[in-house]
Parts: sequence; C-alpha cells; structure tokens
Amino acid sequence: MSKVRVAAFSVSLDGYGAGPEQSLENPLGRGGTRMHEWLYPTRTFKQTVLGQDGGTTGVDDEFAARSFENVGAWILGRNMFSPFRGDWGDKEWKGWWGDNPPYHVPVFVLTHHAREPLEMEGGTTFYFVTDGIEAALERAREGAQGRDVRIGGGVSTIRQYLEAQLIDELHLAVAPILLGAGENLFGGLNLPELGYTVVRRVASEAAMHVIIERR
Repeated sequence: MSKVRVAAFSVSLDGYGAGPEQSLENPLGRGGTRMHEWLYPTRTFKQTVLGQDGGTTGVDDEFAARSFENVGAWILGRNMFSPFRGDWGDKEWKGWWGDNPPYHVPVFVLTHHAREPLEMEGGTTFYFVTDGIEAALERAREGAQGRDVRIGGGVSTIRQYLEAQLIDELHLAVAPILLGAGENLFGGLNLPELGYTVVRRVASEAAMHVIIERR
C-alpha cells in the first residue's frame, strides 16, 4: 500500500529543520548544513544527488537509500524550490539542482503564484499548485501511480501535513548539534494527540534515525 511519507529529513537536537537567515547564498540558514553531515558522505547522496562514484555505506547510507525507494511523486514547499518570494517574474529560476534534478518523478510545488509546469531532464517535471496542501496531495497521488508520495519539506510544509494528519510515516535524522534559532519542526504540535508514535530508532556516529508513524 502506498504511503505519504517524509524521509531523510534532518533536524537539530533542539528541533530545528532549518537555521536562521535563509537566503540564496545560504539556503539552509546559518549553521543548517551541519544537520546534514550524516548524509553528505553516503554512497546514496554521492550517486543520486551528485552523480559521483564512491561514498560510505552503513546505517546512514541505508536510511538515505530507503528514502528514495518506491517514491512516485514529491511535494515541496516553495522555499524548497526557490529562495525568491512573490510573483515568478521572468521565470529564469528552475530550482537549486541544475538541469537534471535528483527527483526523476513528478514534483508538486506549493505556491500562491501560478506558473506553467517546468519539464527538466531525467524525468522530473515541476508542477506548481496554488490551491493548497490537499489538492497537491491529490495530484501527487495520481502522479505517483500507486507508489509513495514523499513530502520533501521544508518545515512549514511538513507541519501543515502533520496538522492535517496526512503523513503516514516520518523519518527524522536527528543531528547532535544545537542551532538555537531557525524553523522549529514541532513547536506547538502535539504529535501523540495527532496519532503519531515512535516505532523505531537507530543510531549512527553522525545521527539518530527515528521513524514516527501515524497509527
């Protein structure tokens, strides 16, 4: 059965999914790249995202590889696609990833500003959804053709889907760092009341991998 899931989403020990002062030059916010140090050396990241050979294996790579398994569509908040706000303007911006993004399936971007679909190399097409999270999920499920829908982030997008109780599984990689400020993933959310519980945890040297499911 297909799932709606968050996978390989890094958070700091104090619960932040992005650091403060996000910008074009610093898309993860100040200190935000440190949350992902578990991921960068892995074979999955190097091959799938960077198109390089080599990389580490082990617990971190296993969770990284699992995050791409059976994914038929993605949903992203606008911040995950673009650092710019407001109208799309000249539409020159085509994402952070170059001509061949690492998705290779339909990607549905939440936005308040309409834009024509953007077809990229490697099977990725970005669709821009202006009528909310449930409409995006409905379209993503159709696009996934029976496979999983992965909610890629950012923090605000994940929080909206959690509050609506639409996420089936959440994999967090908790990094042993403190950011102190930024976008807090769980602030004000009562996950047990929303039906979520921890079902698995596995530690590596770089992160604690936690699986949360809605029961």
